[in-house]
Amino acid sequence: MKDLYIRGMKLIEPVPRESYLSGLPVVRHLSSHGIEFHKPVTFFVGENGSGKSTLIEALAVSQRFNPEGGSKHFNFSTRESHSELCDYICAVKGAIYPRTGFFLRAESFYNVATNIDDLGISGRYGGSLHCRSHGESFLALVEERFYPNGLYILDEPEAALSPRGIIRLMQNMDRLVGENCQFIISTHSPMLMAFPDAEVYQIREDGIVSMPFYQTDHYRTTVRFLQNPETAVAEILGREAEE
Repeated sequence: MKDLYIRGMKLIEPVPRESYLSGLPVVRHLSSHGIEFHKPVTFFVGENGSGKSTLIEALAVSQRFNPEGGSKHFNFSTRESHSELCDYICAVKGAIYPRTGFFLRAESFYNVATNIDDLGISGRYGGSLHCRSHGESFLALVEERFYPNGLYILDEPEAALSPRGIIRLMQNMDRLVGENCQFIISTHSPMLMAFPDAEVYQIREDGIVSMPFYQTDHYRTTVRFLQNPETAVAEILGREAEE
């Protein structure tokens, strides 16, 4: 891609102090710095409660995607659960515009699949997504519905995927990046964030830091665990490791 569809994010007005959002690390960082995107694939990682999914959701809604997921043409609502952060941010857009796009929100994907069936457009997705396992339906969405020249915002896409499923997702992402697509993703998966030439932002209490994936807390914790799982489990449970 010669340019990105979304070059960054910033606050257009302060979040009220009485809002719970003002206490999120990601909002505090936006208030003082904003965020710039430099690569076709950007990951946000952080602990539960750091605000990464809230940020991803706000970006998607600001781009007129349905808050529960889908394309810009989806207008169903099962429950109004998205935050008001979308009212305070704006995206810094590039010189080119995406021809298509999709917001994948793992926690409400069932609602999206149901709406696709209700609209009678399941054929565009290779058949009803409800007729497949959770992981296979995620991958069917990517393989059947993610087109070239698109903006794809994904919230924890690894939630339903096995390690092999994550590999398959990465293979499809690589193909789509070569077809002028941009991905902005929140994730907990060290495998996924190893995608080549991606930018990884780790959300911490003291701000948002761009770093190599192997320096993130997620990667380091996973490596330490897998290097000696018996000892790691014993420490976690407060037991002595077996000889």
